[in-house]
Amino acid sequence: MSKSEEVSRNFRSLVEKAERKFARVRDAPLHPYGQTGLPYGHFFHKVFKAYMQLWKYQQENRAKLINSGLQRWEIGEIASRIGQLYFNQYMRTSEARFLLEAYVFYEAIFYRKYFNGSASNREIRFKELRFHARFLMVALILNRVEMVKLLVDRLKELVEESRVNFQETNFKEWKLVVQEILRFLKADSDALNIRPLRYTATYDSYPSSYPFVARYHAKRLLRFKDAILTSYHRNEVKFADLSLDTFRMLQCLEWEPSGAFYQKLVEPRDNGVVIDNSATSGMIDINLFADMTDPNLPPNPKKAVLYRPSVTQLIATIATACQELPPDNVLLIYISAPGDTLHRSSFEFENTGILGKGSHRSAPTKNQNGVRENHSSDKGVLNHHYENYLVLGPSRNRGSNMLFPGDIIPFTRRPIFLIIDSDGSHSFKILRGAEIGEPVSLFLSPSTPSYKNRSFVNDAPQLGSQFTFFLAAPLQAFCQLVDYKLANANMDILSSMEKIISESFSKWEETLCTSMDLDLAWAQLLCDPFLRRLILRFIFCRAVLTLFSIPEKNDHHLPECLPELPRVFSPYSESVQPAIIQLAAWLKVSDCFRFS
Repeated sequence: MSKSEEVSRNFRSLVEKAERKFARVRDAPLHPYGQTGLPYGHFFHKVFKAYMQLWKYQQENRAKLINSGLQRWEIGEIASRIGQLYFNQYMRTSEARFLLEAYVFYEAIFYRKYFNGSASNREIRFKELRFHARFLMVALILNRVEMVKLLVDRLKELVEESRVNFQETNFKEWKLVVQEILRFLKADSDALNIRPLRYTATYDSYPSSYPFVARYHAKRLLRFKDAILTSYHRNEVKFADLSLDTFRMLQCLEWEPSGAFYQKLVEPRDNGVVIDNSATSGMIDINLFADMTDPNLPPNPKKAVLYRPSVTQLIATIATACQELPPDNVLLIYISAPGDTLHRSSFEFENTGILGKGSHRSAPTKNQNGVRENHSSDKGVLNHHYENYLVLGPSRNRGSNMLFPGDIIPFTRRPIFLIIDSDGSHSFKILRGAEIGEPVSLFLSPSTPSYKNRSFVNDAPQLGSQFTFFLAAPLQAFCQLVDYKLANANMDILSSMEKIISESFSKWEETLCTSMDLDLAWAQLLCDPFLRRLILRFIFCRAVLTLFSIPEKNDHHLPECLPELPRVFSPYSESVQPAIIQLAAWLKVSDCFRFS
């Protein structure tokens, strides 16, 4: 056997070994609370080790492998699989380094055109299509706007070419993928082009209020390291398994990598000479991500992003997260879904065995440690805990897709920050006072969105949730509300508006940290920058929507938080209203508001 044949045989053996290991983890849940048996990290490292061994082997023996018939697409497939492993691990850990490593591999594959020549081979063409879809997801999450545009254009070309070249094959699913990403980008164009949704020191930290944050102390302070994000709406804007609403929440619960993002692929060099990448090359610098990260940034909170889970899956995930939640930590739960009400007679309620007509819960009391306790005078559960619900799936499976407020009560043994974005959100107000052990913090969206352009109300599914948009990108949400086109905005105007918001948030942050009237449910969250930013943005959202003037205005158009924030944060207060007046004046839309 010649040396080249031996090298080729060893390479194929390593490929088979890596693929077998990958098959074991292919269907593992893409979130941190879904492991079974040994921790998934153990399997990830074994799979990753196998692929890195394979990658190193092809680098060291590239010339021999080329002579033995190694194809460029084979190198591309290995690199793509490594990128997929990195991205999957990012989804399970929320560690930015994994996302950045995935981007490095995917970008190298894209610019070096490893899959070129797939026009005559259907199997390779499908590999190329899957690669572009995966790279699009990574580029979207990293907010690489120019790369996203390049990838979308290329994906459209590939799908059209495939339809012509492989007429016996149905590419309808890939046409839907193209439609999905175009719809997603249309809905999120404003947010993508203005500023990062992630926490950025330039925009989201305020020097004037920092001393108050640094000295802040409450009776109890909670750390934020865990979040569960999920949404379900018919015809919701999404790409792959990521809806627009969960995408925005995912982004605003992460740190922006502050290193200088390289704009161009760094070409490898041998003795100062640039390698010709038109040949079969497997050289990808796997340490490029070090130039894009800040080692001083704290870790991102772990996040479970659940795509259209059943209620049992969601409850199981919440239960696992609560069980693993360290002491003095809070779990954030974000749910975006439509609401509904059970239409049954009291007789039917009585005979379900779940809801008793005579059931009632006495007023909550506190034990000797000051912890809230509730006592029921009957074995049944309050009817009103199970009257209204969120719909987490198609109506044909309504029973298994109904999430009641009462389903959340068992988890209030641990600190929970619950954000409900739904037309039925206000039914979750009953959780306040029904907690078992810990006071729950609640953000409840308006039941009906408000827009100057009335056609937006009917087009709401095409825009994503207005409430979530305010929590993720308040300036962009304000402009959308008053129908101001950011694409035509003067940068000086946008800078001035950002300054108004920044100065207002700084003052509100100082007030929060010095308030003697702030409920402990909120006070214990203020030490975390992500949660503090959400509270500030809620104050802004509530003020804007309260002051916004529409003929049919009522409480259904307003968000609510429980427990209530101090009156100093009232929309009509002297500390809040001036900011909205200034923003409206800059955009010349003061007639859209009713100020006191």
